[in-house]
Amino acid sequence: MQEIMEPGQVPTAQTQHDPDPTEAPKVLIADDHGLVRETLAAYLSDAGGIAVTQAGGLEEALAVIGQDGPFDLVLLDFTMPGMSLPDGMDRVRALNPDGAVALISGTAPDGVGRRAMECGAAGFLPKTMAPMALLAAVAEILGGGTYAPAAILHADPLPPHDRLTPREREVLEGLCAARSNKEIARDLDVQEVTVKLHVKTLSRKLGARNRTHAAMIARDLWLV
Repeated sequence: MQEIMEPGQVPTAQTQHDPDPTEAPKVLIADDHGLVRETLAAYLSDAGGIAVTQAGGLEEALAVIGQDGPFDLVLLDFTMPGMSLPDGMDRVRALNPDGAVALISGTAPDGVGRRAMECGAAGFLPKTMAPMALLAAVAEILGGGTYAPAAILHADPLPPHDRLTPREREVLEGLCAARSNKEIARDLDVQEVTVKLHVKTLSRKLGARNRTHAAMIARDLWLV
């Protein structure tokens, strides 16, 4: 697996060109953050000569694949609604079996990147990558290779016994079962305010934005 070093320079305007849709590689970017998606699409198209199609979520991506596929590469935002491992990637592969699937993320813990690669992702691309490094990573994947930063490849998964207390793990199990704070408090025989505190603490430990994100990370890292 090749790691791409991140140069500090961005390609000049002279290197940009409009892709020929009959010859250019076809890439689908699925991300619910419109500005990020538009920026990535514009750069890959202008600087990379890639024919880029966009989708705002997993379900929309599946519909686009059915209508406009196949695609040489599908880039999936890890944190968009409906996305989980390995289910999200498996659904894309079922409709686009000959193309590569890679994840992009700005907030996922390193353990998620490693898990994604173990599930067969062709790459894990942080949104913080320099533009030329992103383009090189996409080119590597389109050429049949794989890409992930060394820090992600060598990262240990988040071990629950190191990061979460036994009570926090019980609360997390309740979140994964879609129980409310009140229901979790009743099940654990504690005050609801105590559950709220545990949710806040375990979300911070997992790098989660909210309870839903915490449950998604927990499932993807096999913490519950």
